This record gives sequence, C-alpha cells and structure tokens, in this order.
Amino acid sequence: MADTPTSARRGILARVLRSAPLRLTLLLLAVFVAVDLASLAGVYAKLRADLVTDMRKQLQSEVESFDLTATPRALAAIVGARARAIDPADMVMVFIRPDGTQVGNARAVPEGGDIRLLAITEDRPLTPEGYLRDVQRLSDGVLLLGLGLAPQQALVDTFLALLVLSLLPTAAISLAAASVLARRTARRVTRIERTLDRLSGGDLSARIDTMPGDDDLARIAAGVNHMAERQQAATDALRQVTTDIAHDLKTPLQRASVCLDDLSRHLAQDPEAGALAARAGAEIERAATIFAAMLRIAQIEGGDVATRFDPVDLGGLARRIVDFYQATLEDAGDTLLLDVPDAPATIAGDAALLEQALSNLVENAHRHTPPGSRITVSVHADAVGVRLEVSDDGPGVPAKDRDKVLRRFYRLERSRTTPGHGLGLSLVSAIASLHGGQLTLENNNPGTRAILFFPFRTATGARLTDRQSPGQADAWFARQSSLSMNGELTR
Repeated sequence: MADTPTSARRGILARVLRSAPLRLTLLLLAVFVAVDLASLAGVYAKLRADLVTDMRKQLQSEVESFDLTATPRALAAIVGARARAIDPADMVMVFIRPDGTQVGNARAVPEGGDIRLLAITEDRPLTPEGYLRDVQRLSDGVLLLGLGLAPQQALVDTFLALLVLSLLPTAAISLAAASVLARRTARRVTRIERTLDRLSGGDLSARIDTMPGDDDLARIAAGVNHMAERQQAATDALRQVTTDIAHDLKTPLQRASVCLDDLSRHLAQDPEAGALAARAGAEIERAATIFAAMLRIAQIEGGDVATRFDPVDLGGLARRIVDFYQATLEDAGDTLLLDVPDAPATIAGDAALLEQALSNLVENAHRHTPPGSRITVSVHADAVGVRLEVSDDGPGVPAKDRDKVLRRFYRLERSRTTPGHGLGLSLVSAIASLHGGQLTLENNNPGTRAILFFPFRTATGARLTDRQSPGQADAWFARQSSLSMNGELTR
C-alpha cells in the first residue's frame, strides 16, 4: 500500500504527458525554436560573411601600403619596424628574405603544404583562434600577413549567448505554463472519465461537478450531465413501465394458466382437446418465462446489483455448476468436463448472477449440440484477468452470426425448432457487462467456445467468501431443476 501515492503520481504524470495542451505547447515550442534557430543562423551567416569580407579588404589594404619597388633590405626594414608596433594576437606580419631569413612579429614554419605560425617570444603570444592569411611575393621574397580571428570567435560567442538567453528562458517558461495547464486539464478530464465509467457501470446518478469557465471541457461536462439526466429519466420511465406491465400481466397470466389447467381436467375424456389445452398452457408458461427474462435483463442493466458485490471464486462456481448438471447431461448422452485451476480465481461479483450466466451457457451448449457431444467448462487466470469458458464440439455458430446471437430474441434458423426464446445469451452478456467483463463467441474447431472475460480491474485478490447459505444454494438449484422439468434441458 506504500506504493499507492507513487503510483498515483505516476498516473498523473502519464496523463500530463499525454494531454493535448502539453503536446500542443511542445509542438508550438518546437516550431518557435526552429524558426528562431533559422533566423539566428541566417543573421550569423550574413554577419560572418561581412566580417570575413572586411578582414580580406583590410589585408589587401595592408599589402598595398608597402612599396612594391623597394629592395628586399628596405622592405625587411619596413616590415620589422611596423611589426614591432603591432600585437601579434591581432595581426602577424612576416617577411621572408630571398636568403630564407625572416623578419616580423612571428615566425613562419613550412609544414607540408601549409605554413605554421609560431610566437617569437612568450610575452607576445599568438591568438589561439587562428588567422585569416594573405601571402604575396614582394622584392624576390615572401610577405605573409594574417589577421586574428578573435572578432569572428567573439561573433560566435555573442550568438551563443543570445541563443541561450533567448531560447532557454522561453522554453522553460513555456514548458512550465504548459505543465500547469496540462495538470489542470488532466484533472478535469479525469473527473469526466470517472463519471463516464460510473455511468457505463450502471450508476445513472453520477454527475460531473460544475466546471468553471466556458471552454470546451466545461461544455463537454455540461453535455455529459445533460445526457446522464435524460438517460436516467428514460431508464426510470422504462423501469416504471416494466413494473406496471408486470403487475398488470401477472394476474391475467395466472388466471389463464389456472383456467387451462381446469379445462385440461374437464377434457380428460377428449385427448385431442386436452392436448390443445396443454399446448396453450405451455405457450402461456413460455410467455411468462420470456417476460421474466426481459425483466431480469432490465434489472441487471440498471446496475443496482453491483452495489452488492462480494468476492466470488469462479473455479468453485464452475465446480458447483458442473456437479449439478453432470448427471442430467450424461443421461441425455452428452459428456460434461471440468478444467479449473487449484488456486482460487476470484473476482468481485454477484454469485447468483454468475451462476445463472454459467448455467445458461451450459444449457445453451447442450441444447444446440447433437447427442454424444462433449461440453467443457474451464477457468483460466493470467496476468490480464480471469476467463470462464464453455466449449462444445457441436455444429458451431457461423462467424457472421456470432454478434447477432447476443441480441435479444435473435435465433439461428436451425435453432427455431428447439426450445428457447433467444434471451439466454443476452442475459449472459448483460451479467458480464455488469461485472466489467465481456461475452464473446469463438470457433472451437469444431463447435463453439463461449468466453466470459473479467479483467483484473474488477478482481479483488481475496479468497472466496461465499455468503450464500446452504438454503439459498438449494433454492437456486431447485429453480434450475424446475427449468429442467419444464423442458429447458430436454431435446
């Protein structure tokens, strides 16, 4: 638990880094830096070119100041006199006589195809930045002039300082402002996401606190609240209508069923009329079953059950369901197998609803496979979540119909002659959604694999604490037995 604050901070940091304001700021900052660098580079290139041009003109002017007709001895005297007055760090001036002797404020040493300049004395050093040189042949000798590149280096230093002083503060201020804005936006987006999660989980009373301002997030929050209000009102109205219909139809259906039972007894001497009355009674029972299933789906999708979640071990649940159905399915010619881990595979949920979902999948597999089929109930837990699977080796469901059979009342063409009303898988899907999971159908090669996947965000990590008393469990099995007796598990 000590890592929770650190994890929360990491989550906030991740949201900030993914936030649109920060990314937009970084993009604009990158564009600004690129434009600024391009501008500075253009100005620097222009100033450097002008500086080099001026230095070359200065060198040319220095060369032209010498008497081109002077003798080597006279030219050496002139160079020596002028060189003593010039700092070699600013300009070097060297005249190499025809006999190879040199005069000036530096010494020129041939080195390969180049000339290396050396200081004559330590108290008059050369510039470390180098020189822009000009070499001329005068009076049968060689005159070497060089201007120090210190002004050019000073230009570079100036532009680097300008770059640091202009770009870095701008970038730092922009990033700081973007981080503050991104954190504020991330908190507001988190509030919206949490409210949407609660709404999708069935809590239609969830609302987003009023957000200040009139920006896009404030308008989105207002829109979500308005949508939630209308959805809650529509759901409440639907529940009320469903409740009213339940009360209005309950008594007529019961009376019709009683009347048909009485009619069947009075028609005991007429087999044909008695069979007709029995068929009518079965149809009324089927109508009552369909209505009960629709009412149950509406209750589950309302999300009220989610407030009563307890730790449920899916492995233990699967064992109970297989123990209950195994004898019945074996009598019908099928084989029911179990594959569950030894360790608990626990999620937070409603045990009765999860048992109902698994029993529906087992009955569905039994109902739509030929005699002698193999049905397997398995539980798998990994780093992502828990998978509860029911697979068979029957004819399977075509790929194009796998999503359709999850809809209410949808039935495959070949299944219309078998008992059922097309609500079983819809009920399972609603139960899965209530638990934060999902129902999917896959090809089992051959047959169908129905997968209930519960991600670990709904897992509790606790061991099974089955809060159903033996009496409650017996009542549930009794209800399932009555379904079997009414033909739900007959072919």
